[in-house]
Amino acid sequence: MTEETPGFDEKPDVPSGATPDDAEPKAAPQEGAAPAGDASAQIAGLTAQLDQVRKALEERTADLQRLQAEFQNYRRRVERDRITVKEIAIANLLTELLPVLDDIGRAREHGELLGGFKSVAESLETVAAKMGLQQFGKEGEPFDPTIHEALMHSYAPDVTETTCVAILQPGYRFGERTIRPARVAVAEPQPGAQTVKAEDGSEAGDDKDNGPEEG
Repeated sequence: MTEETPGFDEKPDVPSGATPDDAEPKAAPQEGAAPAGDASAQIAGLTAQLDQVRKALEERTADLQRLQAEFQNYRRRVERDRITVKEIAIANLLTELLPVLDDIGRAREHGELLGGFKSVAESLETVAAKMGLQQFGKEGEPFDPTIHEALMHSYAPDVTETTCVAILQPGYRFGERTIRPARVAVAEPQPGAQTVKAEDGSEAGDDKDNGPEEG
């Protein structure tokens, strides 16, 4: 006699009043699934954080641009000051050389610029010219009080304006800077000369207007 072993075909006892659906276990909710309201809140929070980061980035960028502009201005100011200091130093050096150049000019006028002294003098003048020293002042040019210094004054009938008739000491400039004005003798038109010329012109004009009388 064999014992009967309950098989898998046998159905478990179901309490009375329960439906088959109640007997099956319900599926557990999926882990990590957030409600729709929580997702919207997270997106809003991330958007706010992104706006803050973007605003901070814009502020840092503006600060960097401002610092860069200030640094560029500082570099330009330093370079400008450096050039100015250099020009002042060269101008001071050339000013100290002017008496030597005056002596060379006088020696040349008197024919005393000879031999080794001539070679040294010309070398000195060449170096001064390379450093930017320029000589100015010529006879016959109009008198300009900004670059000329009148040491002598006279009248002349052959000039129509105040004119430099003699250069007593040449002037020198370095770039746009006048190191020493040209010291000159000036001549002004003879008093009354223009009036006489005007009267002569009027008389000549009157004669021309009158013309010969017809016979």
